[in-house]
Amino acid sequence: MPRIKTDFLVLGSGITGLFAALKLAPYGSVIIITKKSDYESNTNYAQGGIASVFAEGDKLEDHVRDTLEAGAWLCDPAAVQVLVEEGPPLVKELLNYGVPFNLEPSGKFDLSREGGHGKNRIVHAHDRTGREIEKTLLSVVKQNSNIQILEYHTLVDLITPHHLKRKGLICYGAYVLSNHTGEVFPILAKETILATGGAGQVYSHTTNPKIATGDGVASAYRAGALIKNMEFYQFHPTALYHKDGNSFLISEAVRGKGAILLNRDGETFMKRYHPMGDLAPRDVVARAIDSEMKKRGETHVWLDVTHLPSSQIKESFPSIYEKCKELGIDITTDRIPVVPVAHFLCGGVASDLEGRTTISNLSTAGETACTGVHGGNRLASNSLLECLVFSNRIAQRVSKESPEFTKAHDEIPSWNKEGMVNTEEWVLISHDLNEIKNTMSNYVGIVRSNLRLERAKRRMDLIYDEVKDYYNRTVITNPLIELRNLVIVGELIIRSALARKESRGLHFSTDYPENRNPSRIDTEIRNEKVLL
Repeated sequence: MPRIKTDFLVLGSGITGLFAALKLAPYGSVIIITKKSDYESNTNYAQGGIASVFAEGDKLEDHVRDTLEAGAWLCDPAAVQVLVEEGPPLVKELLNYGVPFNLEPSGKFDLSREGGHGKNRIVHAHDRTGREIEKTLLSVVKQNSNIQILEYHTLVDLITPHHLKRKGLICYGAYVLSNHTGEVFPILAKETILATGGAGQVYSHTTNPKIATGDGVASAYRAGALIKNMEFYQFHPTALYHKDGNSFLISEAVRGKGAILLNRDGETFMKRYHPMGDLAPRDVVARAIDSEMKKRGETHVWLDVTHLPSSQIKESFPSIYEKCKELGIDITTDRIPVVPVAHFLCGGVASDLEGRTTISNLSTAGETACTGVHGGNRLASNSLLECLVFSNRIAQRVSKESPEFTKAHDEIPSWNKEGMVNTEEWVLISHDLNEIKNTMSNYVGIVRSNLRLERAKRRMDLIYDEVKDYYNRTVITNPLIELRNLVIVGELIIRSALARKESRGLHFSTDYPENRNPSRIDTEIRNEKVLL
């Protein structure tokens, strides 16, 4: 059974993991693990772009204000300041790496606008920004001899003193499953970076890929890390609604170019909900669409872009145009049926401004982390920016701290699978997975109530007990690991939602009036015992 040592272990191969690896590589060996192919990540599906201040007439303080307002005044102002100030030079680094951003003839960024932004500040590569960033960074990473990527390897657990039957909050690396051989083995590291992305698969319908199962948040929680603001799960207002298609994202940039939301009767409705109309923050737009659908008993609303020139639509949104065309929708002449779906986790593993968690030698950034930059609702296109800024900060800090291997690293035991049995009962996993998704979608969605949340908690508690029993006696597989993580993520979202006695940002409860007073109260959960 292998036993690997590396200076830095990066869990995840999206923009956070790849950028962190590149920044850490000058200081030691780096191993990146990813549970599917190296390019499969939430980053690869990001369409819109990266928000950053480059335009004449735009100011850093404008971006800060838009972020704080979209976040329902729950953002950490210091974190937002760091995000906005340090973002622009890092975006330029991506350009220098070779990311094919849209540029004006002058060589300046061709900036678009999205919901919640008062100015044009979205740096983009048509409507496939994430894919282009992922492709470019992977190419650069693969040329670096200090970085190794292990594809088809899944995080099982973070290694802590618990595995030595001791107490303490220290990370020594991670136990990892090879999805090809079925072996579980330790990768020991001086510093471990959680960059596993979000958890959209906890809901029935999501823009996230199948791999987005909250592995980082769940494993950090099991290890005793502080978790914050899990109730704030963002539903993207406009995913393509089609009975034969998955939840394909229709980028916010489409509305930035002038697309209009319409109800069944062909009426515009967003001005009734927010003065910014179709460019209101995502939480407002998602609730407005949800309200219009419920009032009329509809499954979707319409996004109309047909008033724009056909050539402009095809040039600006080639991926969206082609995807809709495959499904029989010509967006240059037809309205697009859209519906809100789960999109982005604004909470996560609590981290400071340099990516530290409450566990020593464990850092985190990106969607896995709760840095405080998103507050109660993420501003459009701030996510990729967050990944760049805070992965860079992790590397800067770790390079100065120079962590070392300890005696404890050498004492870490091999994975013990004694007494575990193989099973053919895959229906148990699929049944529990569907139960989790249905429970979360039915009771912990865009609009919530105490009654719904309490029912969700009772059901999730039962599922948790079933998963715990199954996990403790069964040989580990990737589907079982993902199920184990999703039930914990579901529990964390429900418990956090029950704890917030107000409507704020993405957490809207019919039991409490909406409250956007400028105060900051975070929902915090810490596991005091080892779970599962």
